[in-house]
Amino acid sequence: MQAYATLTATFARLGALEDASGILGWDTQTQMPDGASDTRGEQLAVLSVLAHEILTDPRNAERLDAAEAEGQLGPWERANLREMRRAYAHASAVPGDLVAAASRAATRCEMIWREARRDSDFARLRPHLEEVLRLRRLVGEAKGAALGLDAYDALLDGYDPGMRRSRIDPIFAELRAVLPDLVSAVRERQAAEPAPLPLPGPFPVEVQREIGLRLMRAVGFDFARGRLDVSLHPFCGGATDDVRITTRYDEASATGALMGVLHETGHALYEQGRPSAWRHQPVGQARGMSLHESQSLLVEMQACRSAEFCAFLAPTLRHAFGGEGPAWDAENLHRLYTRVEPGFIRVDADEVTYPAHILLRYRLETAMIAGDLTVADLPGAFNDGMKELLGLTVPDDRHGCLQDIHWPGGSFGYFPTYTLGALAAAQLFKAACAAHPGIRPGLAAGDFSQLRGWLRENVHARASLMETDELLIAATGQPLGAQDFLAHLRRRYLGAQG
Repeated sequence: MQAYATLTATFARLGALEDASGILGWDTQTQMPDGASDTRGEQLAVLSVLAHEILTDPRNAERLDAAEAEGQLGPWERANLREMRRAYAHASAVPGDLVAAASRAATRCEMIWREARRDSDFARLRPHLEEVLRLRRLVGEAKGAALGLDAYDALLDGYDPGMRRSRIDPIFAELRAVLPDLVSAVRERQAAEPAPLPLPGPFPVEVQREIGLRLMRAVGFDFARGRLDVSLHPFCGGATDDVRITTRYDEASATGALMGVLHETGHALYEQGRPSAWRHQPVGQARGMSLHESQSLLVEMQACRSAEFCAFLAPTLRHAFGGEGPAWDAENLHRLYTRVEPGFIRVDADEVTYPAHILLRYRLETAMIAGDLTVADLPGAFNDGMKELLGLTVPDDRHGCLQDIHWPGGSFGYFPTYTLGALAAAQLFKAACAAHPGIRPGLAAGDFSQLRGWLRENVHARASLMETDELLIAATGQPLGAQDFLAHLRRRYLGAQG
């Protein structure tokens, strides 16, 4: 099995380069001084080109063919070859100079985005975003030509292998048809109930951080292999066995940063739970971003906004902040965490209105990649979509198209995975609770062990052994769909049975 052994050594080297890029990317968003952005962009570009050169070595195509002919491969080795071939096909389709140019442009645009978002100044970002879009379109077209896909599907495949617009569109059409009436029904029901009492602040950042660390430990985060920091946009990144998550704090609110920490901890559990024997091989990577988002949303939305978890969290918050009165009761906290109200900011949205944010971004980014929407027209199109889907008049671009880092960072094709992940999270949590009836009572005691154990076995440890739908069928009995997600919303927000 000489060809296969050579390939595994090659991909182990690539894994080390990706880890180095991951740490540099984390530093870019958390610690790096603004004046170092050009130098950092060059560093990341060099790493990208180096990885691209290693991966696209023409001998790798010969080795892939030879390895498949060698035989004696088990299921993990066969899946590893499948993922190696996928990675090679993506990389070999794109010239190295385009890889470098796209990396530099994205790093530069991210830094400009920070300033533009702060000042609500889209004009400052526009030329840089136009360049990022131009280059990402070229990448998508190059990959599409090689993979037999259109440009958007080719970009999407890089984030969610095997996912296509033809798979997404019917699911999103179902959500678009159902959600407006569901949002109206939920808001009508909540309007007839007593409004939740706001938690009286202020909430010192250090106290918020300590609570976040405590809850990370309860969920199962391994601090020997990770850490918590602050960034403008919360994320999970870093490297193998060095998982870096971030959040952002607001002393006027005790809820946003905490749920951000729990969300990113869900991502981190996936990363820390991948099979150690395959960590630096493609088959040992997370299956794709829809499943990755399912893990963060399962922890944050399914588990940690449940009535059971709020029963555990309420006395924790009351004690930490010295709270008194009914605002700190578990029932009130649950009403706060499940309050449905359309808002401008995607990352702060409740789980009922959140899909509307994704439906809008999906529509806009597919149009931009297709050339049907220019960057110059993006603010107006974004604002029109917010009015149509959520009934909101966007006051400025900071609350509109400047709020997310994804497009400045070149992540076209990423947005739909958030809502696809929410659907998968509902399926997985339902299956986990059916398999272990003690999961919900455990949440009331701050005990995530049964839930974590089920996820380790059915999602984390399987890494990329299976395709996404294959994994979901094995874990839940059905492929990805909207049924369990919509049923969950009706149960939680409308008191529906079943």
